[in-house]
Amino acid sequence: MAKAKRMYGCTECGSTFPKWAGQCGDCGAWNTLVETVVEAAPAASGRAGWAGDQANIKTLAEVSVEEVPRFSTASGELDRVLGGGLVDGSVVLIGGDPGIGKSTILLQTLCAIAQRYPALYVTGEESQQQVAMRARRLDLPQDKLKVMTETCIESIIATARLEKPKVMVIDSIQTIFTEQLQSAPGGVAQVRESAALLVRYAKQSGTAIFLVGHVTKEGALAGPRVLEHMVDTVLYFEGESDGRLRLLRAVKNRFGAVNELGVFGMTDKGLKEVTNPSAIFLTRAQEAVPGSVVMATWEGTRPMLVEVQALVDTSHLANPRRVTLGLDQNRLAMLLAVLHRHGSIPTYDQDVFINVVGGVKVLETAADLALMAAVISSLRNRPLDTDLLVFGEVGLSGEIRPVPSGQERLKEGAKHGFKRAIVPKGNAPKEAPSGLQIIAVTRLEQALDALFE
Repeated sequence: MAKAKRMYGCTECGSTFPKWAGQCGDCGAWNTLVETVVEAAPAASGRAGWAGDQANIKTLAEVSVEEVPRFSTASGELDRVLGGGLVDGSVVLIGGDPGIGKSTILLQTLCAIAQRYPALYVTGEESQQQVAMRARRLDLPQDKLKVMTETCIESIIATARLEKPKVMVIDSIQTIFTEQLQSAPGGVAQVRESAALLVRYAKQSGTAIFLVGHVTKEGALAGPRVLEHMVDTVLYFEGESDGRLRLLRAVKNRFGAVNELGVFGMTDKGLKEVTNPSAIFLTRAQEAVPGSVVMATWEGTRPMLVEVQALVDTSHLANPRRVTLGLDQNRLAMLLAVLHRHGSIPTYDQDVFINVVGGVKVLETAADLALMAAVISSLRNRPLDTDLLVFGEVGLSGEIRPVPSGQERLKEGAKHGFKRAIVPKGNAPKEAPSGLQIIAVTRLEQALDALFE
């Protein structure tokens, strides 16, 4: 195979140079030159482009809009996160901390898919024996799945063209290299070029590809950020490695909803899907305790009930601590200021600790009212009713704003036996769910009175 021409491009300004240097000669940035490939222009016959087709022009009316066919992965939670199943020719990138379960869930998925379609598991980190040992430990069917140990992308694609798998896993993209570059595997150029070849192959052949991605110590996917733009779907594993729950969140999906969440439980037989996550997250104490309240959050396309806990204690520091797990720390500081201004409840001499039970990350503003309720309950040492549900957004002027999908949140609360719900007036339904008393509020002062009535 002929070697492609190599250049060195600056990741800051995009300038290219014939050889590497420590500093970019154009923008002056240090250590930003990375190896890249300059390919010759295609011949007249043309090579297939990024999407796997020759360049052509159509009007929008001429383009077929038939729904993209999908097939199940045999896991309801994974299908939910993917938007209803796998799409032919799609490329899915899965990232997460070491030991979180990336290889486990993909091995389980491929063993199940291999019973119906041809599948290929390519590993660059483990031997075939290690993969087989894990499959036996998890009691997975092993008679149909084919395993390959290889790190050269040209050899992987050549083998895939012969085997013609329906689904293929690359574990992991940071171990793959292309012979066109001389840099070590895992570098920016190697990851980008290897991923580009895999995406092009997926679009040409219709093979669905899973890519496993390493993460940095900051939690971001290792390699160039363009890697996330190249693929169709980006999934992140969340949760503690020593915990029993794993959360799989979609942060990008061209074929489904973003921020969809799948919940799995880690067992000695691998990851098992949790079809009713609210029941898991609501494993509460038998008696009411101060600083605890249940809220209804919206994850992707479904409501989920989670418990918000607060601990407020006298601070002996010049700057009291504000610590959050699962919520935005800056939003906590803002809400405490609103509580002081419009609720006449100061916390400037108190340490405030907030935790969302179960390791869930609540990214929406519907948690505002529940967070403030938990803080007041802990500060006054007065427990809230265990059958109370709270959600709503709090504005800077003390108003309670409605949140999306309020009716579905209330139905989820009624299904789990909650008797009272404090919600924004804009989310109050015309007819409350059976057994659930709705308390609609428009101001923070009204919500505080309703909490301890």
